[in-house]
Amino acid sequence: MRFMQQIKDKVQNEGVLFIQQYYLNKGLKLFKEGGNKAVMKELDQLIQRECWKPIHVEDMTDLEKRRAQDAMMFLAEKNTSEIKGRCVYKGDGTREWLSREDSSSPTAALEAIMITCIIDAYEGQDMMSLDISNAFIQTQMPMDARSRVMMKITGLLVDMMIQLEPRYCDYVVIENGKQVIYVRVLQAIYGMLEASMLWYKKLRGDMEKHGFIFNPYNGCIANKIVNGKQQTIQSHVDDLLSSHINPKVYDDFCEWMNQKYGSMTLDFSKRGKVKVRMDDYVNRMLNEFPVKFKENEGCKTPARNDLLRRKIG
Repeated sequence: MRFMQQIKDKVQNEGVLFIQQYYLNKGLKLFKEGGNKAVMKELDQLIQRECWKPIHVEDMTDLEKRRAQDAMMFLAEKNTSEIKGRCVYKGDGTREWLSREDSSSPTAALEAIMITCIIDAYEGQDMMSLDISNAFIQTQMPMDARSRVMMKITGLLVDMMIQLEPRYCDYVVIENGKQVIYVRVLQAIYGMLEASMLWYKKLRGDMEKHGFIFNPYNGCIANKIVNGKQQTIQSHVDDLLSSHINPKVYDDFCEWMNQKYGSMTLDFSKRGKVKVRMDDYVNRMLNEFPVKFKENEGCKTPARNDLLRRKIG
């Protein structure tokens, strides 16, 4: 995963992940009290959802201790100026023992999405998109004692955890001069390589119980006959796009593409046609790009005029 590689290459040395997203220490310096509240809110949410439970070191096997990965906290400022905390599992170290089948989840092919949208537009289907909140942490980890997953909470996060739950103090150990709390992961956490596959299996199982039949060639497209007409659902991780001829099947239309691909608009306003626009996504890229362009400045090609000139001196 590119995400985890950037954690490894960038965060440890520079403290920055993406634009406006920061590792804990730098984020707290930048956002101050707002950052502290965001971290506490994120940790409290994970505790309340019982995403993990603390475990004594003596109750772990040597293999579990070696395979325990760090918890990492990131802070980012949203467009609304709200500071958001996100606790992730540093899953890149698990590549050594996780197979591709365990860590790769199918997603709907872009070609399938576009073709289905064209068909929906031609048939005048009603559309609905849905973003499932906190999908991963609603997904239970396997309860097999032989496949328990451990995580290490270290540094400032230990003190914050104890503020929220004083009982965690009994689980603190000192390793290499640092405080550490080991926890057993009970729900899939962002950053875990196996999280997306576990979520996919849960979603597919729930949909099949409700009568959906999955396409044998694309495991992220499912169909069901509702009121005598076909309902089609396409999934991309925790985002769903659904179509049905009867608008009463859905309460409203939400933008599925916006959540995953940056404000992509599917315009079905003209009967029999679909238009795809990404204005908001392009504007956000320009705003976040470190080099600022003047309003009337332009260039016919990405290359500068002096690209092939030899620099002297």
